[in-house]
Amino acid sequence: MTPEPTGQLLATSSGYDLVLTRTYRASVGDVWASVTEPERTARWFGPWRGEAAPGRTIEVQMAFEESAPWCPMRIEACEPPGRLTVSMEDEAGAWLLELLLTETDGATELQLIHHLTSAEHLGATGPGWEYYLDMLTAAREAEPQPDFNDYYPAQKAYYDSLA
Repeated sequence: MTPEPTGQLLATSSGYDLVLTRTYRASVGDVWASVTEPERTARWFGPWRGEAAPGRTIEVQMAFEESAPWCPMRIEACEPPGRLTVSMEDEAGAWLLELLLTETDGATELQLIHHLTSAEHLGATGPGWEYYLDMLTAAREAEPQPDFNDYYPAQKAYYDSLA
C-alpha cells in the first residue's frame, strides 16, 4: 500500500515552507520527548550525542540512511515543549527545519516545517519527510517500520507538482 502524500508548499518572503503535519493522541510533553530524547529519536530518525542547547551543535546519526552517517546539527531554537528549530548541511545542501507542537483536548499536532530557498529538489525531499514522520508514528505506536520504497519514487510526482 502506497502512503498518501500530505505535504503543503507555502510561499514565503525568502522562498518556501514545506509543511507536513501529524496528530497524536498524546500529551505535548510525550510527543516532545519523541523528537528530542536521543533514545527515542533513535527509534525513528537516529540517536544524537553532545550537549544540546540553543546555539550549540550536536551530532545526529542518520540511522536509516545508507551508511548511517553522523552529521553535525545546530540547535537554532529550543522552546520546550512547543518549538525546536535546527539547521544542518550535507551533500544535498543546507537544511533549516522547524518542529511546532500544540496540544488540544489530549491530542498533539506536530508540524514539521522545512524552510526552503528553492523548490528545486522537492520531489525527493517531500517523500523523505513523509517517510520519517511515518517512522515516528510507527515508533510511537509500536508498529512495523514503513519501507522507504513505498514513498519514493511513488510520491515524487505529487511533490514536483507543488512547485
